[in-house]
Amino acid sequence: MQIKILFLKLLWSFIIIIPLFYSLSAQQRGQGRPPLRKHTINEKKEWRHVPATKNLRFESKTTFGLGRQQIKVEANGIPQHKVGQFPNRYNPHTIKEQAYEFVVQANQKASRQITPLHNETGFGPPNTPFGIAINGVLFDPGTAEFYNGNRRSDWNYEALSGAVPLGVDENNAHVQPNGAYHYHGLPKGLLQKLDCNDKKHSPLIGYAMDGYPIYAIYGYKDPKDSKSSIKNLKSSYKLKEGRRPQTARDPGGKYDGTFSKDYQYVKGSGDLDECNGRFTVTAEYPEGTYAYFLTEDWPVIPRNFKATPLKLRGGSPRFNGHRHRPPPRPRRFP
Repeated sequence: MQIKILFLKLLWSFIIIIPLFYSLSAQQRGQGRPPLRKHTINEKKEWRHVPATKNLRFESKTTFGLGRQQIKVEANGIPQHKVGQFPNRYNPHTIKEQAYEFVVQANQKASRQITPLHNETGFGPPNTPFGIAINGVLFDPGTAEFYNGNRRSDWNYEALSGAVPLGVDENNAHVQPNGAYHYHGLPKGLLQKLDCNDKKHSPLIGYAMDGYPIYAIYGYKDPKDSKSSIKNLKSSYKLKEGRRPQTARDPGGKYDGTFSKDYQYVKGSGDLDECNGRFTVTAEYPEGTYAYFLTEDWPVIPRNFKATPLKLRGGSPRFNGHRHRPPPRPRRFP
């Protein structure tokens, strides 16, 4: 009997130890989700973009198959404009070709409730890109940087606030660990190539993950009249007044744009709605469409979807970022 009991104890020990061993081994091999960095700064800082002076050795390859019900996207994520030096002091990653291949639903009806990019799964909000530019580069404004490394407290640092330096270049872009170059703000190199200026309505910049088109900054004063004057469109988000709460979970300090939560939507204060969009006529949609606009003021890249989006990360089985491979477990990096 004692031998049997001893055997059962040894067996139970192996059952506990072996999974722990593999878990530790996976972390040592870099396969587990990396721990979040613990930042305690609570105010914006002045910073400089990395000069965009480098030509990439990769050729940009992007295809949009536009149908009445779907938009089929294939892209390698390589822009046609110059980029910053990567790796750099604050971003240790090298730009690599990607294998984007997904389908976005087109001509959707607006949902009753907006869908935020922010994802509550705990894998790192915002957990999905907002859209894709016509050059095949993702609009991905969120970061994986949180006050004191606590994603549950939800004080998510803004990439362009300078509070946490992320090695962003003059295109307001940088690189994820997998080599994906992506925009956190206005894609200046792309806008220059498209001749986006205040004399005319913005050209088409890309498509959101719910199928609606994306434009930038400039639209018609009367969105239903293509003969009306051109206006620099403003968002309806404002900085909150006063100071943040200061507790073990909250950073304190003045609401200054360091964190996404420093802003609030004030209906009617700008030209655009809570999704940073509006119904408008455009060259591509002369009968009118709901469209998003990148803005010079926050949020720059929208943080909410008007219709049901395709989620490239954070739970959608429809995305196959690499052909014939299932989507990886959602992970969020700056």
